[in-house]
Amino acid sequence: MTEEDLLLFARESIFLLLEVSLPILIVSLVVGLLIALFQALTQIQEVTLTFVPKIVAVFLALLLLMPFMMRSMFDFMQSIADRIIALG
Repeated sequence: MTEEDLLLFARESIFLLLEVSLPILIVSLVVGLLIALFQALTQIQEVTLTFVPKIVAVFLALLLLMPFMMRSMFDFMQSIADRIIALG
């Protein structure tokens, strides 16, 4: 395995990490912004109000995006296994 192969593997790993985690992070960010806007408009400053909707939204996003996430990780693991087989 050369340095170029190692850098390619690291780059693909980072892109997979971003591809899998960004949708969940974006959902959490949007829900957090909407709740912050709601709190600013109504002047309700309850700290726990932000956690429950975020948890529910992230959980629902995980349920909806789990097939996509599993397929992406499965394909990546398949390419890693193919590379290991090609080395030996």
